[in-house]
Amino acid sequence: MVDTFLEGGGTYFDTAFVYHEGASEKALGQALVARHPRESFTLATKCLAWAAGSKEEAQSNLDTSLERLGTDYVDFYLLHNVGGPRTAKFDEYGMWDFAREQKAAGRIRHWGFSMHDGPETLDALLTAHPDVDFVQLQVNYLDWENPVTQSRACMEVAAKHDVPVVIMEPARGGRLAELVAAPLLACRPDMSMASWAYRFCYHLPNVLTVLSGMSTLDQVRQNVAEFQAGAPFTPEEEQALAEARELLEGLAAVPCTNCRYCVKDCPQGVAIPEIMSLLNLELMTGNRDFAKGLYSWQAVKPASECIACGACEAMCPQSIDIVHQLEVAAEHFE
Repeated sequence: MVDTFLEGGGTYFDTAFVYHEGASEKALGQALVARHPRESFTLATKCLAWAAGSKEEAQSNLDTSLERLGTDYVDFYLLHNVGGPRTAKFDEYGMWDFAREQKAAGRIRHWGFSMHDGPETLDALLTAHPDVDFVQLQVNYLDWENPVTQSRACMEVAAKHDVPVVIMEPARGGRLAELVAAPLLACRPDMSMASWAYRFCYHLPNVLTVLSGMSTLDQVRQNVAEFQAGAPFTPEEEQALAEARELLEGLAAVPCTNCRYCVKDCPQGVAIPEIMSLLNLELMTGNRDFAKGLYSWQAVKPASECIACGACEAMCPQSIDIVHQLEVAAEHFE
């Protein structure tokens, strides 16, 4: 798989300290670093500082990653999943200055962060750390106007700060490759659903690279071929994609706009907008297990902590039956 990807012109390999408890970095070291000239590829790995018990542990992640990978530097180093309450740990452990120091020492060529948060958070982080080399964001056609993910708005914030973007989740964890959207099929019956998802991202401005999780050799071959042949959308294809997005969004049952009024008075601090978004995602993708996997870390305060006080419903401009929807979420995802 590594060889086929390189032969097809790919160069960017993404892993992380915590993926498969370190086995991912070790496998990449064996399959890639030990077998190919170091200048023929770029390596990205990440530090999940908020899961570390101390500053020393968090900062030692880089040493461990370099040892596992079998190299003395990484091309891209990410502070992993910054945003929300997690940011405090990166601040407390001095990870921003640590990344700068390691770049100056040559052990990191470029440093940045990944996040699953909104444009306001991104703007604040890039304002606080203007020397960030890149940022990794969740971007795909389904999340482009999603009121929680706000992919388009996040891309605009990154462009405003002149920070290039590494796109993650271009096929929404593979779910957009599995969907069969009638407008897309009618427009281009010869094109795979995955191709629509990736082409949407390939030609966006200010994009450094687009990540793709590939599990088989055939998937590598298909993705490489589609990238090589992927031309920008025609007007007809743009229209078909807009119709497909409208069709999928119409499946959503909870009209949440992420105004977050519900959160302000919730005595339990339940992650209501995020949970409403995941209920909609389950309906749009038809895949409960996928939404449940996201729920396990996106719902910092889960639905089951709701005490049914009704404060959220009193504040909701959309008159959503939030208490009932939280009961549904707890049943589906916990």
